Amino acid sequence: MSSIFELFSLQGRTAVVIGGTGELCGAIAEGYASAGAEVVLVGRDPAKAEKRLETIHAAGGTGYFVGADASRKADLQLLLDQVIERSGGCQILVNGAGVNSATPFLDISEEEYDRIMGINTKAVFLACQVFGKYFTEQKVEASIINLGSMSGLLPLSRVFTYSMSKGAVHNLSKNLAREWAPQGIRVNTLVPGFFPAEQNKKVLTPDRVAKIMGHTPMNRFGSASELAGAALLLAAGAGSFVTGHEMVVDGGYSSMTI
Repeated sequence: MSSIFELFSLQGRTAVVIGGTGELCGAIAEGYASAGAEVVLVGRDPAKAEKRLETIHAAGGTGYFVGADASRKADLQLLLDQVIERSGGCQILVNGAGVNSATPFLDISEEEYDRIMGINTKAVFLACQVFGKYFTEQKVEASIINLGSMSGLLPLSRVFTYSMSKGAVHNLSKNLAREWAPQGIRVNTLVPGFFPAEQNKKVLTPDRVAKIMGHTPMNRFGSASELAGAALLLAAGAGSFVTGHEMVVDGGYSSMTI
């Protein structure tokens, strides 16, 4: 049996983190880098990427940024091509780009619906297609980690399109886990509870925060760094028999009833 350090090591692997310029996936990228992976931050904001990379490099990690619109298949193919050329390939894919909105249901426009579904669902679908084709054709034993949401498991008020988009991600992840398990490709969903981040600041009003705290046994929000351990398990050898799983990190929220 490998040592505990070897089980959680990502040495020699490359992790593509779509949404890595954001707070939650940025923390996951830092965790991967500290475990020895070369991380590729993917997003639209070079300034945010540079700041995150400074932290990664200062800690002795390695990584770089690739700008891309994850809802465009051509961009994702170019991303993969660049990663293969620069890193020789990749073994880990994190799909974490996301947006949210608190628009009342009857006021949601087609444009807002298309924007949220395009980033939260279509981007995951397309990335799994592009990278999945590469993994299967090249016989790469890979790990795909899709960012889900509590609203993908339980209907949460005021985030209708977001909840739809994440429910689809949960479903897709399980379908792909079943499809690709014989080829050594694991697909899991990482499910954060309530973590303050840029995408949900508008919906975290004082009354909503009070309701969330009343439903969270640990009585606090999660910290972005607290996702890194679960994300590492799903990516590393320690999680080699875990696929089709919804890894919930929620401070007990989903265990609470009355």
